[in-house]
Amino acid sequence: MKIGLIGFGKAGKAVANVILRSDQHSLEWVLRNSAANTSTAKDFLEVDSPDPAEIVSLAHQTVRQLLNERPVDAIIDFSGAEGIYQYGKEAAVRKITIISAISHYGEAEKKFLEELSLETAVFWSPNITLGVNYLLFAASLLKNIAPDVDIEISEEHFKAKAGVSGTAVKIAESLDVEADSINSVRAGGIVGRHEVIFGFPYQTVRLVHESISREAFGSGALFVAENLVNKPTGFYNFEDLLRPYFFSTSKEESS
Repeated sequence: MKIGLIGFGKAGKAVANVILRSDQHSLEWVLRNSAANTSTAKDFLEVDSPDPAEIVSLAHQTVRQLLNERPVDAIIDFSGAEGIYQYGKEAAVRKITIISAISHYGEAEKKFLEELSLETAVFWSPNITLGVNYLLFAASLLKNIAPDVDIEISEEHFKAKAGVSGTAVKIAESLDVEADSINSVRAGGIVGRHEVIFGFPYQTVRLVHESISREAFGSGALFVAENLVNKPTGFYNFEDLLRPYFFSTSKEESS
């Protein structure tokens, strides 16, 4: 699969590193707003790869030119909330799969994603790591079993991260917990840790996910890309991709 990457910050670099090391996928280009200091992502990351991985800048060409000259099957977005407006329409009309891992979107951006999903497959998750979405899925199942259980949510991230984790907010929404009750910790270089505590009268259940490396974003993004292949036009989230795995396991065990 030919992949284009939007954004080359800490997370974007980690995602590029994972794609470059994959035998099944090719990183065609990395798009960034500022002028590029190096010619390719593989040179910057010092990865031996046959992928083109060219770093391109909007200062030198338009998104339309880029997609015409270097077509891709999917775009993975690790830029910012406004990034979708730069490439969204051009990608959608070409039926390029859009995979967004932006933590915080406003209502206008969410509506725009839904509009794009009328033309192509669009995926969005504020946290694209597989593990944290397993946690979210399991937490929702437990809440369905015990709807009156006491629930507490905590999240820990690196000191410079602003605002409450978008992932924690999503967990709170899915479990019907007030977002302002989320416990946030900012310290050192913590990549990311989320914990959901279920308090029963005589026992406690804790679901914990901890990102050891930002490369987890890359493996999650590739999982999404692979599971969106041949999917029809529409707006997808992780539950849409994970649910069939749970159902197929249950059917196999019961047969």
